[in-house]
Amino acid sequence: MLIKAGVLFPGQGAQYAGMGIDFYEKSTAARSVFNQAEAVLGKDFLDTIFCGPEEKLQQTENTQPAILAVSVAIYRDLESRGMNSSAMAGLSLGEYSALVSAGALSFEEALPLVQKRGIYMQEAVPAGKGKMIAIMGLAHEKVEEICREAQEIGLVTPANYNCPGQIVISGEVAAVERVRELAGEAGSKRSSELKVSAPFHCSLLQSAEEKMAVELESVKIKRPKVPIVSNVSAWFTDDPEQIKHNLIKQVSNPIMWEQSIRNMIAEGIDHFVGVGPGNSPARMMKRIDSAKKTIAVEKMDDVEKIKESGN
Repeated sequence: MLIKAGVLFPGQGAQYAGMGIDFYEKSTAARSVFNQAEAVLGKDFLDTIFCGPEEKLQQTENTQPAILAVSVAIYRDLESRGMNSSAMAGLSLGEYSALVSAGALSFEEALPLVQKRGIYMQEAVPAGKGKMIAIMGLAHEKVEEICREAQEIGLVTPANYNCPGQIVISGEVAAVERVRELAGEAGSKRSSELKVSAPFHCSLLQSAEEKMAVELESVKIKRPKVPIVSNVSAWFTDDPEQIKHNLIKQVSNPIMWEQSIRNMIAEGIDHFVGVGPGNSPARMMKRIDSAKKTIAVEKMDDVEKIKESGN
């Protein structure tokens, strides 16, 4: 079993009906997590995760707790097999998965918290007013320049600094589409719209950030068992008050994912495990540093990859 890995959790957009079901069926540790989720959010919640329909799963208030539950369930299975971690990071929503997995935030408290987070983020921007698009094949600095140019017609800013040659932009529809057009003219290889229901990580989400600040006032954050790398600072922290502050700020500020990973590497972490639905953290890891061993654990069969790694 891989020991002392950097553990990476996915964010919104990784969801699909049926995710995590093999862990529910075959892992006692994972099933315990799903049973806790059912006790907190009801049987219909598990039905939505395992059976859909996709339209219901795609609703932000369902998506966020669903990804949290699946990610934590998979991590608990790996933990029961002897895996330890030296640091954790999660992409946006995934930061909550990291905090729960590291013992800083209780799972029962995190589920309704991220459900409210999803509702607040959705309510912050009327449907159809905003969107997010991933731009591939341009330097971050070039996309930042294009965003500044497109702001003549509306708000648009970088939202996720994912990896070299990939940055997500967020904002008002017309401005985001203008960036897509200008990026194509500048040589972007392609662009793709994210499966999200609001333009996250930009100033349009300020009202959601304010509501999350109120919610987090009454939430107990403990010192995590391993350091968490914050999305907004790209740096390690185990201070509960700083963690809470970072969770508030990440709602309307960009996610510094690439720099987060580079800082983990700089601190000596050279093995990574992506834990949760989809394999986006592992894919981006290979773009950031392909020399680092990276394993994605999404299905029960993937657990064998860790055993076979010989670490």
